[in-house]
Amino acid sequence: MGVFTYESEVVTSIPPAKMFKACILDGDKLIPKVVPQAFKSVEYIEGNGEPGSIKKVTFGEGSQFNYVKQKIEALDNENFVYSYSIIEGDALMNTLEKITYETKLEPSAGGGSVCKTTSKYYTIGDFELKEEGIKAGKEKASEMFKAIEAYLLANPDAY
Repeated sequence: MGVFTYESEVVTSIPPAKMFKACILDGDKLIPKVVPQAFKSVEYIEGNGEPGSIKKVTFGEGSQFNYVKQKIEALDNENFVYSYSIIEGDALMNTLEKITYETKLEPSAGGGSVCKTTSKYYTIGDFELKEEGIKAGKEKASEMFKAIEAYLLANPDAY
């Protein structure tokens, strides 16, 4: 097994607390509403959002994948940190044991925030991950983040 780590940053004009609430705490409801082609539904199989909870995410028609199961690893509301692992589903492509994402929102100059994400891909056997595939996934995640930012700017009283 190998581990491939990828880091990314996205800057937004939305303050960390507001973005964390929209993306993380209310993301299961907001993302299918804002980006319906990405997520069709989110349902908890175990727990209700605390660390250890497992949820099934069913992707929308615009996705190449059908579903994944995510395990929430950590949730820190005060420091705006969220971590989860994809533990099952076609996004693992029978070549990955799991993918773990850790997201941290930090204040930026001007009142906005910087979203820093570390992704760790745990491969099965000698499989080597291609960086192009990871970049494509990160671009989709960035697009979703920007769509939530646009929603929050258009609906300033929503959060």
